[in-house]
Amino acid sequence: VEMLVNNAGFGLYGYFADEKLSEELEMIQLNITTLTELTKLFLEPMRQRKKGKILNVASTAAFQPGPMMAIYYATKAYVLSFSEGLYEELKGTGVSITTLCPGPTESGFQGTANLSGVALVNTVKLPPAKKVAEFAYDNLMKGKVIAIHGLMNSVVAKSINFVPRSIVRKLVM
Repeated sequence: VEMLVNNAGFGLYGYFADEKLSEELEMIQLNITTLTELTKLFLEPMRQRKKGKILNVASTAAFQPGPMMAIYYATKAYVLSFSEGLYEELKGTGVSITTLCPGPTESGFQGTANLSGVALVNTVKLPPAKKVAEFAYDNLMKGKVIAIHGLMNSVVAKSINFVPRSIVRKLVM
């Protein structure tokens, strides 16, 4: 394997106290544990060959807390932090890691996460998954550490650091 794409994941929309623990643990298992296991499994052979690329899919959710999707946002923060750490560890090895951070994208995610009634995904035209995948591939090939799809997504993700967290929490909801 010369290229690993860790793209599997799902989210749940709703109050943490109302969600089923079993579903939340399944999300943590897939979004964090499975991604970590697959990276571990394929990274060492890549390092031995001094060649390989890993694409981990996080989200713009990784940059802030997420009321109504607290666990999903936290899992994506893990993916971003984990991947950035590995990026530094892998310098000079011939193996690169890129973290894709898309915003809402036209896909089955919204249905699975029960987001159909949420304004964030209903009031704007979402980019097609194919465009986001092409963007991800281009950035992976360039060896970019973080790839945020979309100008507005990039502006929002980067500006979060300049807004008090107490305000960010309210804006996300």
